[in-house]
Amino acid sequence: MKLSLLTAYLESLAPLNYQEDYDNSGLIVGHPDKEVHQALLSLDCTEAVVDEAIEKQCEVIISHHPIVFRGLKRFNGKTYVERVVEKAIKNNIAIYAIHTNLDNVTDGVNARICEMLELKNCRILSPKSGLLKKLVTYVPEAKAEQVRNALFHAGAGNIGDYSECSFNAEGTGTFKGGEDTNPYVGEPGKRHYENEIRIETVYPAAMESKLLMALFLAHPYEEVAYDLYNLTNQHQQVGSGMIGELEEEMSGEEFLFVIKQSMDAKVIRHTALTGKPVKRVAVCGGAGSFLLKHAISAGADFFVTADYKYHEFFDAEGKLVIADIGHFESEQFTVQLLYDIIQKKFANFAVRLTEINTNPVKYFI
Repeated sequence: MKLSLLTAYLESLAPLNYQEDYDNSGLIVGHPDKEVHQALLSLDCTEAVVDEAIEKQCEVIISHHPIVFRGLKRFNGKTYVERVVEKAIKNNIAIYAIHTNLDNVTDGVNARICEMLELKNCRILSPKSGLLKKLVTYVPEAKAEQVRNALFHAGAGNIGDYSECSFNAEGTGTFKGGEDTNPYVGEPGKRHYENEIRIETVYPAAMESKLLMALFLAHPYEEVAYDLYNLTNQHQQVGSGMIGELEEEMSGEEFLFVIKQSMDAKVIRHTALTGKPVKRVAVCGGAGSFLLKHAISAGADFFVTADYKYHEFFDAEGKLVIADIGHFESEQFTVQLLYDIIQKKFANFAVRLTEINTNPVKYFI
């Protein structure tokens, strides 16, 4: 299939506008119209991974971490980033990254960590705002249900665990068509009064073009009247980190053992145990220190994440236990997550998991 078909599916689950400002998710190397038959999945895209893709005849590498985070000014092979990009281009291999946009969705990286730790009742720890918009449109009464259904089918009207949410109010609309119009009701050149329904519904900003297309196709008027509003509401299904609960309480020592076994962690750097039983657990794949206040506010007993600096450990202040398991360790199951996502949609597409451990950190035990 064309690469664009694969990437469009991934972006329907983790839209690119969900990524953080510093990130560079998306198609980094390659053309969307490229034909692909096999994909190689990896946490990182290194020279060894590109060599593996060449050997296995994979036309695209899908990695969690982008190989390029900022602009490259030279391509002379002096850095591993330059060498990876050069080798991929020379061998006609596309590189696609799905990073913080996959972190920030409810079925993404952090959800897989929660699954590994067997947490229940999981939700986003720090929901994002500025991702939702509201559509208002005016429809003749007889066609209101038709338009509502079209908007809901296109993805509008979801608030938390509720779907098909809208507000509807009755009113009277007026319009006068020009000589060349063909109005659904009324006559050209005469002011017409029509009983209409004002429909309001929310939607993710990323699907605006799809939603407007559905509106235009379902609405009976030649000229559709509608308003779009930016919302500051939090999007409860998009954001950083997650928090959930253990089936049963356990001691801090017991939970550290669970983390080590479940996450295949070689070493766990952690703050002093509080002596309180562990029930509520916050998680964040990769560097998560920016979420500590959210974890504390949410009443977490443990915060499982990575990349904590020495002085940042003091910030726990005995309110919870910070457990730093390592960046690679916290995200290593993302590769299997991507495999499951792609295979569910494209069962006959060849997807391979890298056999290379790309963790640059080694442990002397």
